Parts: sequence; structure tokens; C-alpha cells
Amino acid sequence: MATTEVSPVLDSSKLEAFMGKAVMDMGAAMHAALVVLGDKLGLYQAMAGAGPLSSAELAAQTNTSERYVREWLNANAASGFIAYDAAARTYELPPEQSFALNTLDLPGAYRIISALFKDEPKITQAFRTGEGVGWHEHDANLFFGTERFFRPNYQHNLLSSWIPALDGMKEKLAGGATVADVGCGHGASTILMARAFPKSRFYGFDYHSGSIEYARHVAGRDGLLDQISFEVASSKSYPVNGGYDLVTFFDCLHDMGDPVGAAKHVLSSLKPGGAWMIVEPFANDAPEENFNPVGRIFYSASTMICTPASLAQEVGAALGAQAGEERIRSVVTEAGFGTFRRAAQTPFNLIFEARR
Repeated sequence: MATTEVSPVLDSSKLEAFMGKAVMDMGAAMHAALVVLGDKLGLYQAMAGAGPLSSAELAAQTNTSERYVREWLNANAASGFIAYDAAARTYELPPEQSFALNTLDLPGAYRIISALFKDEPKITQAFRTGEGVGWHEHDANLFFGTERFFRPNYQHNLLSSWIPALDGMKEKLAGGATVADVGCGHGASTILMARAFPKSRFYGFDYHSGSIEYARHVAGRDGLLDQISFEVASSKSYPVNGGYDLVTFFDCLHDMGDPVGAAKHVLSSLKPGGAWMIVEPFANDAPEENFNPVGRIFYSASTMICTPASLAQEVGAALGAQAGEERIRSVVTEAGFGTFRRAAQTPFNLIFEARR
């Protein structure tokens, strides 16, 4: 006997609301490529503080084609990135947008997004096999975009609130301490701390050789190689070097295949009275409590970057970028740490302090 499919009864208002949201997302996704393009060509930088400009003026300043620039400007105006004066036919980058794009380096996030589209085939295959995709297997835009996107956050918070939130650590660093920055990537956090505390000695460790090479280049350019050493090493095997007063993990513990093993190595590498600072993406413990715009970004990044990175390593704990405080606490206490506390927080990060 033949059967017929029964179409679901749809709530037209809910369908309309969802389609509206999808259209907004389509526009944001399409515009993301234009942000990367504008960043590469220096278009946002040229508009910063320049006042109203015609498309021809901006094209002349940036040595680009006027017709392409005009279409790019209209797309940015439609997206709310740029203001348009219809009477004068000029475009202007408002100071708030300029600050976000040029000072906070927001295009770094869009570089990350561009890498994810390029890496999608690898992640799609990983969904089928359950295998991981290592950090080193991603498009290079991920490495440079991550540094650019995270660096302003560290610049605004690390020295002013995160380190002071650790019991006695600011004074210890000012007097001369030894620090290991594990998972340092391009070394933005390491270099920032070294400049602030010239009496202290810093060691940056990362398993990704390309990132370490770049970090050495920047440190050399800035004349900091006498104060900083960058070495290729994993979180479970970095050299102890006589012990550290402070070990830092910036937005990387959840990426590790064996976070408990990494935590045990941290414990073994701390000097008496030393501390471990763990900076993690902000997350509540229950998934549904993270269903918001920030959580949406972090869960998406975790699907494409963090979870595959962990699954590519031994153990493959796959904590994910929205692990939450209790899961991080369980990792730290299982490793043998006696104290663990939330020392500070921002809308984007949780900062923990662990000690013996």
C-alpha cells in the first residue's frame, strides 16, 4: 500500500523570523571576505581619520581600482561598517568603527574565519572518521589571525588586571622572576609581559615550529632575545629550566589532547610559591547557558579548531572552547594542585590561578 508524506505544519511567523536571521547571517558571511580584502589593501587604514571620501579619492590613496572600491564601499555601508552621505556621494569611517577595525584589530578575527572556510574539507572528513586535525594542519591565516585577534585583549587586560589578580605575582615579576608561557603561538603574550617586567626571564614554548620561528623573529626585531627564549616543545615536555615562578597558558589548555598530563607537568615545573595562570574562553558550565552571541562564536571555533586539535593528540580529551570552570577545575585538581580559584574575568575570558 502506497504511503504519502505528510508535510509538517509550519508556523509562518517562526519561519519568517528564522529566514530573516539566515539572511542576516548570509550577509555577514559574504561581508567577511570583504573585511579581509579591505584589511589586505589598507582601505580601512586609509579611511581612518580621513573624513568623507569619494570612491575615487580612496582608490587614488590606496592605488586600487575605483570601480572595485566603490562596490566595496557600498557593501560596507550596507553592513553598517561605513557611513554614506547620499547628497555628497561620499563615504566615511566613523571613529568607533575605525577604533574596532584598526586599533582593536578586528580584521584578525576575519582572517581566522577565512582560514576555516579553506580548512572545511579537512574538518568534514574528520567528522566522518573521528580523527583529529592538528593546529599545524590549518591554513596560515589561522596563526596570524589568532595573534592579531587575541593581542588587543591581552594588551588591555593582562598587565592591568589579570596579573595583579594573582596573589603577589606582580611584585614578584617586577623584582625578577622566571616565567614559562606555554602554547605561546607567535609570542604576543610573552613579549607583552617581557616588556612590562624587564627584570624577569621568559621562556615561550609551543609545539608548532612555524609559530616559534615567527616569535623569535619578532623578539629579535624588538631587541628582546636576551630576555626571552622561544623553543619548540609540547605542554607535557617543555624544559623545566630550574623551575618557574609563573607558568601561563593563554587560551590553549582546552586545545590539548591530555590536559591532565599537561597540568601534572606544570605542577612539576613550578618553584615553591609559584603559580599557574590559566586563561580560558568565557563559558558557563551548562551548554544552554552559553547559547548567546559570544558562545556561538566559541562553539563554532571549537568545532573547527579546538576539538579537532585535541583529537589529533594522545588521549584526545577534547574539552572544547566552552569547557567551563568546573571542567577546568577537575583537570587541575586531578593533576594534584591544592588550590584553584577564579582570579578574574572579562566578557570573553575566565582567568584561573592554581597553586600547590
